[in-house]
Amino acid sequence: MRADEFDYVIAGAGTAGCVLAARLSEDPALRVCLVEAGGPRDRHPFIQVPALVGAAIGNRSLGWGLKTEPQPGLGGRSVPLPRGRVVGGSGSINGMAYFRGQPKDYDDWSAAGNAGWSWAEVLPYFIRSESNADHRGSPWHGQDGPIHVTHISKPNALNAVFLDAFASVGGYRACDDFTGPRPEGYGLRQGTIHRGRRDSSAAAFLRPALSRPNLTLLTGALVTRVLLDGTRATGLEVQVDGALRQLRATRETLLCAGAFQSPQLLMLSGIGDPEELRAHGIDVRHALRGVGRDLHDHPAAPILREMKDTLSYGLSLPTLPRSAWNLAQYLFGRTGPLASNVFESTAFIRSHEGADRPDLQIVFQPARRNPHPFPLPLGHGYAISAVNLYPRSRGRLRLASQDPRALPRIDLNLLGDAEDLKPLLAGIKLGRRLLDAPAFARFKATEIAPGPAVQDDAALEAYIRRTAATVHHPVSSCRMGHDELAVVDDQLRVRGIDALRVVDASVFPSIIGGNTNAPVVMVAEKAADLLRGRPAPPAFTP
Repeated sequence: MRADEFDYVIAGAGTAGCVLAARLSEDPALRVCLVEAGGPRDRHPFIQVPALVGAAIGNRSLGWGLKTEPQPGLGGRSVPLPRGRVVGGSGSINGMAYFRGQPKDYDDWSAAGNAGWSWAEVLPYFIRSESNADHRGSPWHGQDGPIHVTHISKPNALNAVFLDAFASVGGYRACDDFTGPRPEGYGLRQGTIHRGRRDSSAAAFLRPALSRPNLTLLTGALVTRVLLDGTRATGLEVQVDGALRQLRATRETLLCAGAFQSPQLLMLSGIGDPEELRAHGIDVRHALRGVGRDLHDHPAAPILREMKDTLSYGLSLPTLPRSAWNLAQYLFGRTGPLASNVFESTAFIRSHEGADRPDLQIVFQPARRNPHPFPLPLGHGYAISAVNLYPRSRGRLRLASQDPRALPRIDLNLLGDAEDLKPLLAGIKLGRRLLDAPAFARFKATEIAPGPAVQDDAALEAYIRRTAATVHHPVSSCRMGHDELAVVDDQLRVRGIDALRVVDASVFPSIIGGNTNAPVVMVAEKAADLLRGRPAPPAFTP
């Protein structure tokens, strides 16, 4: 078996892995190896062209093909769980939405005993990674970071209609900065897009770092287990071209495989719930019952409307000349609708009185949703998704087999707690009020789902259970904390194992109230400081 030696070995070239590899390799004395099961295909047009995000998510060659176990709360349905199997990971196929979360989310992490994770303490890491084109001079934003953040320069005109509808229903404030001090209300959202292309951590962090002689990127390499010497991690075993290879880490081994596959790797290595490990014939190297538990994600349910008007994004016979012009705009200038991620406006609001922070997201899509996969919307219409930002339901990830090629069994327990229906029900009702407002009346759109016959609460709840899915923000399966079921401590070290850390969304103590990509970048930025022994930046004071 071939063995290679590095200072740090990183499992997973996703969002966190790319950031860690880039930051650690800034020190020329450190030898860093970044391992990715997928290929180096992050220049694929589905990844690069923002408007092709739907095609990227649905492309089998770019993903793992994960799905949930049948979900009792969804009537026994299994729902897909897109995760990127490519350099950049899920950051190479996601919707490019940039959101940090609510300040109280991180203060909750800190209040639970996780030192160094309060809002004031993590905000400098958000700022460090960001180059924000629209908020220059603001103390809340960075201009020198690797990741470019911007509003879409010319959003679809339906976004203004959506914002007018919000203003007309009353009771909600406009928000011009969803990553500022008070991310609440309705408005245009920012995305990680630069010069008309997706600006993932692979593009922003890793690609400029690959010229460093001390950084090795190994693709097409499936990590099979963490190598252990007693209770110390010594590297990774990987499978490349059918052969096993050992990558030795003289300092630390870092798992950045995401909320589904970091816990899977721990269990394959004999770290986890003894009962679960023994059921698959795996020797228990270290009992850690919390591995794979507390898994959760944001559930969402849609409203879909179709119209004859051609104002929305979409392909149709009447818009063929416009579509040809849009293609030329992108090919020759990286501008126009193809340079947009489609999800250009949103709202973060409180679904009920007494909520201490926005617990409901309303996502507007100025395009018809295709009933079947296709890279671009066919026909015309618009959609709203209601997203429950703080679900109570908790699931669990288990192994399907001791074979590392076998996909894990994933039970998110979606809508397992009946309370999780309430924000979604409120969101569907509000979404209908918005789409029935005078601003939208001129389009005379037809509601395809839930449909005019679905009106009372019981019918709407049944509809939600028939149609709900996730918005692809899985967290907490290697949860940070200090209780019996915590997997890592507040330094991201696996409890009871030396020289092994987990750095990805699986360590979140609980889900944040919004998109998780930017928070994962923050976690990786903080982890790089911890690993290099650098002091944390001063807590933020505006």
